[in-house]
Amino acid sequence: MAKYQSSLDATFRALSDATRRALVERLVQSPASVTELAEPFDAALPTIVEHLRVLERAGVVSSEKVGRVRTYQLVPDALVPANHWIVAQRRPREKQLDRLGDYLTNQEGDR
Repeated sequence: MAKYQSSLDATFRALSDATRRALVERLVQSPASVTELAEPFDAALPTIVEHLRVLERAGVVSSEKVGRVRTYQLVPDALVPANHWIVAQRRPREKQLDRLGDYLTNQEGDR
């Protein structure tokens, strides 16, 4: 559990920043170089590189350097544990709402 929790904490920490979330959204489309990723942001290249390092340390993205060009891509299934955790948190509430809906439907039928 500790390793899973640590990994989950790192993922959520990495995704807690809007710039990093935007980088992930961009990488959903296709792998991209640092220069391409930095293009839409009003930030210095080293700032974008640091955001990418945070994402890489969390295991959300990986990179490959060919010559002088470093390309980043999403790690397949890296966000699956975070998604599982979010879904697990929703289930109890959804069950309560389902029971409330059933109750209300039955009350209308009794009128």
